[in-house]
Amino acid sequence: MSKTPKPWRIDPKTLQLFTSVIELGTIAGAAQREHIASSALSKRISDLEYLIGTPLVYRGNKGVSPTAAGRTLFDLARRVLNEFDGVYNQMREYASGAKGQVRIFANISAITQFLPQELQSFLVTHPGVQVRLEDEVSSAIVRAVADNSADVGILVAGPAVDGLEFFSYREDQLALIAPHGHPLAARRVVRFADTLEFDYVGLHATSNTNAQLIHAASDIQRSLRFPVRVKSYDALCLMVEAGLGLGGLPRTIAESYARALQIRVLTLKEPWADRTLAICVRSYASLPVAARLFVDHLRANKVPAG
Repeated sequence: MSKTPKPWRIDPKTLQLFTSVIELGTIAGAAQREHIASSALSKRISDLEYLIGTPLVYRGNKGVSPTAAGRTLFDLARRVLNEFDGVYNQMREYASGAKGQVRIFANISAITQFLPQELQSFLVTHPGVQVRLEDEVSSAIVRAVADNSADVGILVAGPAVDGLEFFSYREDQLALIAPHGHPLAARRVVRFADTLEFDYVGLHATSNTNAQLIHAASDIQRSLRFPVRVKSYDALCLMVEAGLGLGGLPRTIAESYARALQIRVLTLKEPWADRTLAICVRSYASLPVAARLFVDHLRANKVPAG
């Protein structure tokens, strides 16, 4: 009575042992190559034949040779093992950081001033890494890193947050812009208190820059007027050029717009105008390799904003 084949479950190690037997033509030679006892290897082949339900090798005094089924299995096994090697090699690329994905949440200041160059130089040396970059405000960045929606956050440095790690990244300076002809436009340097009699063009309500200006006004028992709020630096600068108010934004960005628009850049003579951007992660040691390489890249390139 023939044996009923068992459900098909062949492990890669058994396939490797089988291909070695066919390649070398002897169980003893294959056992030596694979560092296994000859008796154990012979049993693995017998178990494999029982599992499939048909002989796979002819055993003789001069060694072994494949049956028709054995030859077919040998060809299939080599393909499968090559696929396993491919899987292993690709996973090694992820483990080494040669491949991977980095999820970055950053504020608009970092995105417009620093990240284009940082990402370009990083991707030149790590072309297999994919980057997903999202523009968010600082509070949303902290939440995203904390709940693992982002690997890396870049934001204006603030109070420490339990469960998160922060590294200094870059320095920037908050400046003001004014339209040509504005009463303050002739000045190069202004005190914040001297600007508060004038309207401001605001960024969206959750903007860190807006929050910083509002907080600074509150500290001296004053308030800001925002007749117009916009969502981008482009719109902010255009509204200021049109005479709708003053605007606050990072100095390097303000200077780039001033070269194209009829606006003046004013230095804000306040200690809080000098800001530090920080890199935020849940745990540097636990980052995926590609994300850790990106953080290393940012920290290695850390220089003050010019």
